Amino acid sequence: MKSTSPRTVKPLDHLVLPTHDLEVARDRLEALGFIVAPTGVHPFGTENACVYFSDGTFLEPLATGQRETAEAASLHGNQFTARDAAFRFRRGVEGLSAIVIGTNDAKADHDAFVKAGISAGNILDFGRDFEMPEGAKARMDFRLAFASDLRSPDFFAFTCERINVPKADRSKLIGHANGVTSIKSVVLTEPNPTDFQYLFQELVSEREVDAHSFGMDIHCANSTISVLTHEGFEGKFGVHIHGTMRGLIARAIIFGATNMGVVREKLTKSGIKFTEHLGRVIVAPAKGQGAYFVFEESA
Repeated sequence: MKSTSPRTVKPLDHLVLPTHDLEVARDRLEALGFIVAPTGVHPFGTENACVYFSDGTFLEPLATGQRETAEAASLHGNQFTARDAAFRFRRGVEGLSAIVIGTNDAKADHDAFVKAGISAGNILDFGRDFEMPEGAKARMDFRLAFASDLRSPDFFAFTCERINVPKADRSKLIGHANGVTSIKSVVLTEPNPTDFQYLFQELVSEREVDAHSFGMDIHCANSTISVLTHEGFEGKFGVHIHGTMRGLIARAIIFGATNMGVVREKLTKSGIKFTEHLGRVIVAPAKGQGAYFVFEESA
C-alpha cells in the first residue's frame, strides 16, 4: 500500500477587514490601543494599514484607494479585488471578509483547492513596498491561492506565500498599549456550522474538528477558527445575532492580552464603550472596526 505523508497544519496569517476610510480605521484602532503601520499601497488599487502582533499574525484593514484600478483588476481576474468589491456590495463598507492562512507553497494549495472543488479563482502574484515607522522601505512579494464555498458568498479565504521577505524590524509595531500579543481565535456564525467543515479542513490542512453543541472549532498551528450557531455566539459573547440567513459570516476576533486591567483602562481613557461576558471584554463593531473585538487573558 502506498503511504501518504502526514499533513502539516498551517498557521493563521492575517484577517482582512474592509473599511471605507483608512484614516478612520487608523484612528479607531489607535483609540483601541493598537499601533498601526504606515499605509501600504497595492498595485491593483487597494491599500491597507496593518496591525501586527508578536505571534506573527496581523490585521489588514483594507480600503479602495484607486477605484478604477481595482475595478480593472477585477475584470482581469483578480480575485482579491473582485471579492472585496462583492463583499462591500452585499455587506457594506465595514466588515471582516476573509481569513488568510500562511503557506510555503501557494501553487500546491491552489491545485489542492481545485481538486477539492473549493478553488475561488486563479493564483495572484504581486509585490508592494513595506514602510517602517522610521521611514525605511523594503520590497515584499506574495503569491495567493483562493478558496471559497458557493453557498457562502459573504466570506472567502486564501493562503499567502511570501516569495520575497526582506529582513525588517517590526519591534516598534508590536508593543501595543492595550497589551495585545496575539489573535487567539476568529469566530464566524452559521445556523449549521459543520456544513462548512470541509472548507476549513482543506484550508488549514487539518482533518481533526472539535464539534460541540454550539458549533465547531478547527485549530490552526497558532490560532483557532470557530464556527458557531447564533445561539452559540450569544452564549459565548452575550451578543444576540438577528436573522436566519444561511452562509458563513465572520463576526469576531478574539485577542490575547497580557493584562485585562490594561485593556479596560485603555478603552475607558479612549471613551470606548465595552461590555464584559464570561471574563472577556467585548467591543462592538464601529466605523473603522468591522467586527466584534474581544479581549481575553493570554494563556
